[in-house]
Amino acid sequence: MHRPFKKYDAGSVTSSGDRTAVVRSSLPHAGRVAEEGGMSASGSRVDARDYVEGLAAPHPWSRYVALGDSFTEGVGDPEPRSPGGLRGWADRVAEELSVGHEDFAYANLAVRGLLLEQILDQQTGPALALKPDLITLSGGGNDLVFRGSDPDKLAAKLDAGVELLSSTGATIVLFGGPDWGGTPVLGHSRGKVAIFNENIRIVASRHDAVIADLWSLRELTDPRMWDPDRLHFSPLGYHTIAMMVLDTLNVPHTLQPHEPRPLPENSWRHARAEDLVWARKYLFPWVLRRIRHQTEEELKAKRPAAGPVFGAGMPPGTFIGTRQDS
Repeated sequence: MHRPFKKYDAGSVTSSGDRTAVVRSSLPHAGRVAEEGGMSASGSRVDARDYVEGLAAPHPWSRYVALGDSFTEGVGDPEPRSPGGLRGWADRVAEELSVGHEDFAYANLAVRGLLLEQILDQQTGPALALKPDLITLSGGGNDLVFRGSDPDKLAAKLDAGVELLSSTGATIVLFGGPDWGGTPVLGHSRGKVAIFNENIRIVASRHDAVIADLWSLRELTDPRMWDPDRLHFSPLGYHTIAMMVLDTLNVPHTLQPHEPRPLPENSWRHARAEDLVWARKYLFPWVLRRIRHQTEEELKAKRPAAGPVFGAGMPPGTFIGTRQDS
């Protein structure tokens, strides 16, 4: 089966398959105009949203489905206007991909807390039924960090799942896990995450998938990229990841890097006190829920059906061209 554009060349082919002279170097200016507003060639004022709505990112995809756990659901990035009350990196990617593509549809099947096998068992069937041409799959973090799973056995499960998903001919995006080396307690899994990441590269190579490598995204070592629970990303972290995913797909976009506010000076004693507060408030309750097998069966995917990215209460361009609160 034909699989369109594994890594899209923005300077060669438009979403309709035509050759074009679009080049990435023109996008930083577009992003500044989108964020700040600007002047047209004739000297008239350009409204930021009007500008962005007219800026169609050339790409070949019309139906995007995201599979995963809390990372793909967007936990840590509350947004009342988004379905499920969360935004995250996948919504941001879909927002950008939808600009100028009226028929673009997006579904997010991710549910927090799931292990990799649960993700594949519960989400693969619904994803295939939606007939996507772009699929993102992230999973295994809960297995490695909280279950101590064997990264080689985990990779075998991932390989089988990706083989099935790739049979659709869709572009598949996989994620290399982040470097938790500097995080108390969670840092013990650093070696296993690194091994799993190497296995993911093999899986991606076998099935012609694309890798969005969180480990190499060194901005994520900044604590401001993380939610206070240190298990999920902050809005700034998700924004940064969305940029990386779009860059990995080589799709022009309006997202711009944001400089987080400087961290206050912190003594060693104060830092250790913060670690204890974090463990008591976030880590221990999470571990106890897992030990007691307290499930979150009532949780459901926030976007189970493929549909327009923007809907009621969130008109087209709601977030496009707005600055991320850091």
